[in-house]
Amino acid sequence: MNIIICGAGRVGFTIAKQLSEQGHSITVIDQSSEDIQKIDEALDVKAIVGKATYPSILEKADASEADMIIAVTRNDEINMVICQIAFSIFNIPKKIARIRSQDYLNPKFTRVYNKENLPIDVIISPELEIAKSIQRKLEAPGALDSVPFADNKIKLLEILINEDCKLINIKLNDLTKKYPNLDANIIGIIRDDKFLIPKKNDDIKYNDKIYVIINSSQMAETLEVFGHTEKISKKILIVGGGNIGFNLAKNLEESLDSSRVKIIEKNKDRSEYLASELNNTIVLNGNGLDEEVLVEANLEEAETVLALTNDDEDNLMVSVLVEKFAKDEKNIDDKRTMALINKPNYSLLQKSLKIDDIIDPRMNTVSSILKHIHKGTIETAYTIMNGEYEVIEAEIIETSELINKELKNSNLPEEIRIGAILRDKKVIIPRSDFVFEKDDTVVFLAKKDSISVVENIFRISSI
Repeated sequence: MNIIICGAGRVGFTIAKQLSEQGHSITVIDQSSEDIQKIDEALDVKAIVGKATYPSILEKADASEADMIIAVTRNDEINMVICQIAFSIFNIPKKIARIRSQDYLNPKFTRVYNKENLPIDVIISPELEIAKSIQRKLEAPGALDSVPFADNKIKLLEILINEDCKLINIKLNDLTKKYPNLDANIIGIIRDDKFLIPKKNDDIKYNDKIYVIINSSQMAETLEVFGHTEKISKKILIVGGGNIGFNLAKNLEESLDSSRVKIIEKNKDRSEYLASELNNTIVLNGNGLDEEVLVEANLEEAETVLALTNDDEDNLMVSVLVEKFAKDEKNIDDKRTMALINKPNYSLLQKSLKIDDIIDPRMNTVSSILKHIHKGTIETAYTIMNGEYEVIEAEIIETSELINKELKNSNLPEEIRIGAILRDKKVIIPRSDFVFEKDDTVVFLAKKDSISVVENIFRISSI
């Protein structure tokens, strides 16, 4: 596809990199000559310096030939205007815009986003997506991440193998024999910073990070099998009452009835707003780095601490204070800490600061956008290893070459691993003799080099 990306920041750069490596024709537009130069030097894309709101600049980018435009500049209004011009002048079929202001996302006003008014086909809200991602992590204690597929009937769990796991050095084939009733399929392993697609005779090692596809109804059993018996946190402290913290607290009020959520927000006006909009969340006005404020918030008793301010350094410091307030090593081990980090290099401090999870806003946004780019019946996409791999959900239609084929005879590339199937509301972990049928929903792992093959298998349209 011919795709125009407006905005050459971290998100724009990452999307351009992944899509160009998948074989798409990419043009990137940005006002910053410095950012454009970086992209031009690093990627095999067309790079243009200029305002993407100018029709002449879009014309220079061959907008009339584009299949899609992705507006991810730092300004919501500019992203909106880009989509309007893309539609009105160049008739670009699909238009995606990143919109961060919560006022624009108010359900009362969403009717403005249609062809007659403001023609944006897909709106990506990073703050909302991150809040949802954190909520999923909280609902799957012991997992680094939990991603729903197939109407939430199938989940992808990211799990760290610790010393409590009884399956260390156990071959995957023996795992299936030991737990025959467990609907789980390990589709990938990160070991020594390398991604492995495991085979039957491979085993599980200490400190592996595994990706396992499961029947959602068996999440607790699966986590226990892999050595994780953590309980869902009831006492949650959020430091930072911005859009992410606010939306997370709002979601938790709706989903976790017994949870006790507190927010520390240093801006007084913002604190008052949070208090007026949230029903069961305690809002404290103060600096999250002030020890007196943390004492007032009962940091010592908090089971999960989320550092979600707009400042990376502050978020790291909150994690340091969590350790300081812990009574002993057991107490710190029982606490779960998450920190929102924008600067990639800061993730290197995760282990030394005992942060359980680093939240990367960039990759959350990228994953949200990618699922709208693939051709065919592909519904959901989740990126792994900075986009080297994706976990994808797609539907088998009557023209698919997989219909009536056994898995072992499907001729799928080695870089594709089938994880689970949803058929008639039933989750199936496929074995080698599994036969694909029309209307099957398939959840699978694919290397980026195989995406074009995947799209051909599930394609029903040009976009």
